[in-house]
Amino acid sequence: MSSHNIHLSRAEKPRVMEAIWEDLTHEKESLEAPDWHNNALRKTEHRLSAGQEQIVEWHQAKSELRKRFE
Repeated sequence: MSSHNIHLSRAEKPRVMEAIWEDLTHEKESLEAPDWHNNALRKTEHRLSAGQEQIVEWHQAKSELRKRFE
């Protein structure tokens, strides 16, 4: 584990990640997704087309994730 641990509560961590992501999405230069992320997206798309995944609205997904980490 890194020696640069940030001491946040479980409830604070998803909020900080969301704030960082929001900031990154407003930067002018484009972010390129790493290969592992593109592979994960392809696998998810395959599971979705095979009926093994379901689409969840973003606000619902955020709510469910917050509940897990609070």
